[in-house]
Amino acid sequence: MNNSANQIKATGKYLRISATKANRVLDQIRGKKYQDAKLMLQFLPYRSCTEINKILDSAVANAENNYGFARQNLTIKTAFVNQGPTMKRFQPRAQGRAFPIHKPTCHITVGLISNKENEIL
Repeated sequence: MNNSANQIKATGKYLRISATKANRVLDQIRGKKYQDAKLMLQFLPYRSCTEINKILDSAVANAENNYGFARQNLTIKTAFVNQGPTMKRFQPRAQGRAFPIHKPTCHITVGLISNKENEIL
């Protein structure tokens, strides 16, 4: 089974995380093996790690259930973040003024590839 034709990926959409803060974590795990990435996400001190961990688990479940790959042979090929819509709110300030608050969202996509060729259960 050619895994370039079958892209193994999972996407989390409309996450309440800034795209730049999520990208800081994705740069750390891109190109790593699945076990190494899970270990890094467990101990990195960023809030976006929990959401990225869930998306990574979903991508691994897709690889196991849909393509029959073993999780110990998976490597993170692509990991990127796109900016989502920004929620705009207003905070009341002194003397009747309004202060704008922008709450950013993002879409995170994690793509996997198998290290072993022709791995089918």
